[in-house]
Formats: sequence, structure tokens, C-alpha cells
Amino acid sequence: MTDTAVRSNRTQCLFALISAAVVAVCVCAGVVMNLVTIYDENFDHMGIRTFCMFTVDSNILMGLSMMLCIPYTVDGLRTDNYHLPDWVVVLMHVAVTAVTLTFLVSLCILAPFKGFVLIFSGSRFFLHFLCPVLSIAAFCCFVNSHMVRRKESFLALIPVFLYALVYLVMVVIIGEEHGGWNDFYGFATRIPVWVSLTAILPLTFGIATLLRHGHNSCCRRRREKDIALYRAAYAGKDLRQVVTELALAARNKAGTKDIVIPAQRIGFILQDSGSDMDPAECCRLYLETFLAED
Repeated sequence: MTDTAVRSNRTQCLFALISAAVVAVCVCAGVVMNLVTIYDENFDHMGIRTFCMFTVDSNILMGLSMMLCIPYTVDGLRTDNYHLPDWVVVLMHVAVTAVTLTFLVSLCILAPFKGFVLIFSGSRFFLHFLCPVLSIAAFCCFVNSHMVRRKESFLALIPVFLYALVYLVMVVIIGEEHGGWNDFYGFATRIPVWVSLTAILPLTFGIATLLRHGHNSCCRRRREKDIALYRAAYAGKDLRQVVTELALAARNKAGTKDIVIPAQRIGFILQDSGSDMDPAECCRLYLETFLAED
């Protein structure tokens, strides 16, 4: 079954796939450049020591979350059913929050001290600027599947909190002279430690809240558009027959007994349709039709 709603679904899926793949490639490029750079007179933590930096760690987390998006979008194109698991979107929200924090620290703290050209050149162009900006665009504009709940925004504090503890121990408690880290972010030398400790988590939560708002706004627009398209496509039709045709089309396209019930699409079709069928009943009909013998 081909209609404007299905084509819209495939387009959204394709955009999500492309944006996630581009971000993942950029992360790999930036991290590899750091790993193969054994010495940099302006930065101590290169080569294998690059993993000491939150910039690198947060970008790796974000790259992994984007990679997790790819197989689901590929399968969405195969089945005409773009839908990401909730946990993948939540993980992406956590990771994009972390790299956005990295971008702001680079822009507002590191660049004024070390120079904008230095902070945003080489591998740092990828990790400090390109990857964060692309990931924000991907998360807020193209990966519009699960709507992030307010309580899920608190999960974005976990990576920052854990790294802050490690940084405090290595920089302040142990210190560089005893085998710890130098204060490469300036959180203990350029800024009073108490300011860093009290500001970092509220700032992170503020970033997470803004990203959640941007992502959810895009999701709402996508859902409203899809509902309107489905309403126009199936107005006046018997929804039992519509669900049956969807299941038969999916089975013929898949060519296997592997099944993913498009519960979200079924919900869009039912919304404002005036049908007395409920989502559970439609999903059971879809499953029974898909598995029925010819």
C-alpha cells in the first residue's frame, strides 16, 4: 500500500538514517585524529590519553547512540515503519546534552583563553563544533520518534556527574604533581572550584530541557502531519480493511514471518477517525492477518 502518509514515513526515516550516519562518521574522524596525534604542544592529552577528556568521551557516547539508530532506520525503510525504541532516543538525548555542554564550554571558556582558531581546528573542529552542532540538528529535527519525558531529562545528568567526580579527584584531590591530571578545562584554576561544582549540573539540566523541548516540538509537528495525512488517505474507509491491507502489504514486502506491529501508525490512523475500534483490537487484527496462512 503506497500513499502520501507512507511516503512521509519513509522520508522521515531516511532523514534520520542520513543524519545519524553523518554524525557517527564525524565522531569517528575526530576521535581517530586525536588517537593518531601522539604529540600536540598545545594539548597534553593526545594519543591514548585523549580518553581523559570529557569532550572525547561525550562524543563517543553520542556517536554510539547515533549508530544504534542506524539499524532501526534501515529496518524502517524495509518495512515502511519508522519507529525507534524509546531507550535509543533517551540515550541520544543524554549524549546530545553532553556534547552540547562540551560545545558551550569550548565556546565560552576554552576559546577565549586559548584562542578560537586553536580550539576549533583539526580534530577539535569535529569534536568541539561540527559533531555537537550536527547532533543537535539530528536530534531536534530528524530523529522525531519517541517524545522525551521530563523525568527522562534527569538521566542526562549522569555522565556529567560521574565525570565531574573523576575530574575533581584527579585534578583537585590528587593533583598533577602526584600523578593526576592538569586542569585542562580550567574548572579549578580559571574559575573557582565552588562555582564549577554548583553551576555545572543546573547548566546541564537546562541544556537537556531545551533539547527536550526542541525534540518534542518536532515530534508533535510530525505526528500532527501524519495524523492529517492518514485521515485524508483513509477517510470513509473501513478501518478493519485498512489494517488488513497494511498487514498483507507488510508480509508481502518482508517475505518472512518476522513481524513488527506498527502500533504508532495504527494509532495515527485511529485518531479522530470516529471508529469504534481500539488500538489493541487493531494490533491483534494486524498480527492475525500477518500470520494467517494464504
